[in-house]
Order: sequence, then structure tokens, then C-alpha cells
Amino acid sequence: MAKNLLIEPESGFSIDFSGMGFGDAELSAMTERFAAAAVEMAKIEAGEIKNPDENRKVTHFTDRVEYSSSALFAEVEKFSEGVREGRIKSGTGKKFEALVVNGIGGSALGPQLMQFAINGPYWNELSSDRRCGALKIYFLDNTDSAEFADLLEVMDPETTLQLVISKSGGTRETKNNMIAMEKVYAERNLDFGANACAITMKGSDLDKHARENHFLAVFEMAESIGGRTSETSIVGHLPATLCGVDFERFLAGACAMDNWTRTGNALENPAMRLAAMWYLAGNGKGDKNMVIVPYSDRLVLLSRYLQQLVMESLGKELDLDGKVVHQGLNVFGNKGGTDAHAFIQQLNDGRDDFFATFIEVLADAKSIPISDGRVIGDYLHGFLAGLNRALLKKGRKTMMIKIARLTEFELGQIIALYERAVAFYAEFIHINAFHQPGVQAYKKAANGVLELADKLAAFCRANQGFSGNAEKFACAVDAADSVFEVQGLLDKAALNLDGVEREFDGADWVYLVK
Repeated sequence: MAKNLLIEPESGFSIDFSGMGFGDAELSAMTERFAAAAVEMAKIEAGEIKNPDENRKVTHFTDRVEYSSSALFAEVEKFSEGVREGRIKSGTGKKFEALVVNGIGGSALGPQLMQFAINGPYWNELSSDRRCGALKIYFLDNTDSAEFADLLEVMDPETTLQLVISKSGGTRETKNNMIAMEKVYAERNLDFGANACAITMKGSDLDKHARENHFLAVFEMAESIGGRTSETSIVGHLPATLCGVDFERFLAGACAMDNWTRTGNALENPAMRLAAMWYLAGNGKGDKNMVIVPYSDRLVLLSRYLQQLVMESLGKELDLDGKVVHQGLNVFGNKGGTDAHAFIQQLNDGRDDFFATFIEVLADAKSIPISDGRVIGDYLHGFLAGLNRALLKKGRKTMMIKIARLTEFELGQIIALYERAVAFYAEFIHINAFHQPGVQAYKKAANGVLELADKLAAFCRANQGFSGNAEKFACAVDAADSVFEVQGLLDKAALNLDGVEREFDGADWVYLVK
């Protein structure tokens, strides 16, 4: 009989599958899938090509075993220590006090999760002494002018280290922010390069740019590690150690989980079992949503992190044989017990289209008495246990992960568990988990819109006084099949440029080129 509660005794990490309601019969039916997935995982760790669409190896599982003893790890630690202790100074000779991480996707989500989980939400409000010289941290993780403007309100360019992360070196959002930030520094007669460092692949456009502009440091990122699985690499390391996080301890937790999830017995392998629960709950087609509910404020970003890891990895139109399958798992979540006032009504009484994973941190961060011998943490546990019971009584499916406390080690365990579960699940459904053709498709479409914007702008410059609705403008620039896109561009122009105005005529917007 398969055990429903799996425990790693040294750390106390446990995962309980009993609330999913799947027994020996369902698990036995997956025997062949378990065996095949184990074979393919061994190929990944042996260095075979496992991203055939991009002809790449997949090395995040194996690289982290050696990373802490590597020359690159030592180089990062030395650089970070120099920055924290003031030996590596800004371009004007001042000590760095803050860090800006300019990256998107995994380049930002992983460091954000780490920062919030380990240092907490109010890290930047602590004094330098309370931070032991470690840096405050801010993020540019989009190409939204509001985010950039908000950062400028609090950022001192002379004491801020700019970290640009882009594996390819050409990621548009990251590149936009770097170009904009370089202009901010130039306007203040400051040398951006003397206040910047970069993480990228060797030979990329960013690598060349950083070296030509004399960045303080340029660190190499492996081609074989994808952004959404990069948190245990240098992408997670440099921001973490600049902000006082014990990254080696984080790696130790990830490697400990890797060892556990290499267990040959599928039923005693937590990642294999976790992937099996996803498969069985969703009939192998993702028919049910994955709800992630950590009962820890500091893990509130975990659902966002797992959205990228799970959805970008598993959301695929084609399988490995080129067959249309439209696979994937939707992920959403909140934090307990805030969730009870946010979406638990839906989970309890609404559609039975999900399975929930609860994550509990057993040790209270602080014992805060309330009344009758109870502390505040007792209530949080009560809310969790009560919700789990209520959902089970309604026939909903749940899983429970428990960790003794939330440190770098346990965070490493959680991330490594889900990374391997994703890889196993991908084998169950026969898809490539390590490419992202849908992302590339939207980027290509976006480039088309930007080209249309250039064409529309040229038309407006040459046709002052022209007016009409979006359809008229679209026809004028030979884009009759792109009325929606033209209207969007004109709406933006009317609110942001002096040369275009719009008025509502009762039925539609009418645009005028001034």
C-alpha cells in the first residue's frame, strides 16, 4: 500500500497526499509512466539533449551540485562582499546602498521570491546597520513607465548598483530599461558602467555592451539553464548575496531535495508523486487548476513564481511528436488566511475545478499572545486546518506541505521539488518542458505592432490635418486588417503625444493629426 505521507526526517519537510483521494489502483495504473519518466530524468542528468527544439541540454539539476565549489561562485561572493563592505564603490566613490535588478520572468521572479521570503517585506526600511551593510533591493521587471518613474522617486543613482540580467542579451523589456537608465545617469553626468554589472551569456549583445562600457563586473550565465529554472544559478546568487542572503544554504536545500527526488521507488519519491497527483486530478489533460496557498506572508510570491515555472513549462500546443495536444496547468493562489476573505468562497462552494496545495510553516516567527493561552500563530493554523477539513467534506482535493521553518534551506527544497515535479509531469504528457514557443510567438506579434506604429507615425508626420476613425487611418496606411491595433496606437498617441487628438462622436473615437 502506498504511503500518503512522505517525510524527509533530517529537515522535517513533509508532503501529505491523503486529501487527493487517489489510492493504489490509480497509482498502479501509472507504473509505466513512472518508469519512463525516471529514464528520461536520468537522461537529463546525464547531459543528453532534452530541449530538442532549441538543441540544448538542461542542466539546472546538475549544475547546482557543483556550483558552490566553482570558481564562478567564489567570484560572485568576492564581488558581493566587496560591494557590501564598501571596497567596491560607485562611480563617484560612494558606498553602494541599494541594488536595482533589471530583468524579466525568472530573472526577476526568483530573486523577488527569495528577497521577500528570507529578508521580508520591510527590508528596505531597515538601516544599513540593521542590514549589516547589505543592499536594499528594487526591481525593474517590466517595460512600464510607471514602474520606472516610481523607482526614480526613491533611487539615488550615485549609491545604487544596477544589475542587468538577460541570458540572450536582447530581451526587449530588460534592454528598454537599461537604455532608459543609461540616459538617467547621462543626464546627471554620471557613468552608468561604473555603477553597473551584468549577468548574460558569453558573447551576447549585453556581454559586449557591458565590456565596451566598462561595467564593474560581467558574470556568465549558462545557455543550458532557462530563466524559469535559474534561481539556483548565478541569476539567484548575485542578488541574494548582495542583500545578505546565505545562498550556499539555499543551494544545500535544493540539493537535499534533489537527492530525495532521485529516489528510485516512484511511490516514495515526492516529486514523482506530486506530478502524479497533478496528472490524476486533471485526467492527464490539465482539467483542474492548481491552487497554491502558503500559510505564510513571506511566501505570498510563491504562486507567482510557480505560475511561470508550471505554466510556461507545461502550457504547450504540440507534444514531442508534433501532435496537437494543448496541454498545461493553470496556477493561481493567495496566502492563508487572507485567502478566506479573497477566494475561498469560490473553492468551497463554487466549481470543483481545482486541487489545492497548502504550505505550512510550523515554527512561529514570533510568539504573540492573544488570549486564553493562545498565540496568533494558533489562529493561523486553525484557519488552515479548518479550511482543509471544509474542502475535504465537500469532496474537494487537497495536499499539504509542511516545513519546520522558513529559511534559505527550506526555500531551496520547495523550489527544487516543483522543478523536478514539472519535469516528471512533462514526461507523463510527452511534451518539451524547456522551451517556450508561445512566448516567442507573442514577441513576434509585438514586433509587428511596433513596425505598424512606425508606419503610422510616419503617416501622421506627413499628413497634418488628417482626421477620421481608426478604420480610416488603418486604410490610409495599408493596414485594413489591423484596425484594432491601429486604434490602440492612436489611443496611446492621443494621450501621450502633442500631435494627435481624439474626440468621441457618440459612436466612436475620431482622431485628428495636428
